[in-house]
Amino acid sequence: MIDYKTFHVVDHPLIKHKLSIMREKETGSKDFRQMLSEIAMLMCYELTRDLPVVDIEIETPIAKMTAQQIGGKKLAIVPILRAGLGMVEGILTLVPVAKVGHIGLYRDPKTHEPVTYYCKLPADIQDRYVIVCDPMLATGGSASDAIRMLKNKGVTQIKLLCLVAAPEGVERLQKDHPEVEIFTAALDERLNENAYIVPGLGDAGDRLFGTK
Repeated sequence: MIDYKTFHVVDHPLIKHKLSIMREKETGSKDFRQMLSEIAMLMCYELTRDLPVVDIEIETPIAKMTAQQIGGKKLAIVPILRAGLGMVEGILTLVPVAKVGHIGLYRDPKTHEPVTYYCKLPADIQDRYVIVCDPMLATGGSASDAIRMLKNKGVTQIKLLCLVAAPEGVERLQKDHPEVEIFTAALDERLNENAYIVPGLGDAGDRLFGTK
């Protein structure tokens, strides 16, 4: 059973439109890449809605005033390689000062479980709000492992940003990391026998980089 207190479908006409283009099997890598970046930017706006702000004194060309800027911890973006890379540029458009780490995982073709092959994170990752990015939340194994690695590094505030989610993946992530909020553009029907999301959009990494 999905807990909707920490699971959010970002329901916006622009996101729906762009996602429908990505789902279409005839969409090429160029348009797929552009749509993924744009959707990530639109979703980042919603995901960062509750960031804390602080009052500061500034002076406009007309008068002095009290304004607000983001306060507290700074942001870090951690894409899960390789498909998560396609979401980074869109997020950086909104938060260009965020640092970027990388976690490399691949899915074993037989067990469908994630295997870690790379991890490079900012030195101060434990002092940041972390946005984990992966277009597809299928079994939930890769996202769960990535979040566990971040927790082991001392990170305490993590959100997951994905494009399409399967109920199985959401339930696993909520079981493993119940405090982590999940933001997605769509909750699809299920996983098939090969652990691909149905209807989904295929292999996001292959479509993003034109490798299949």
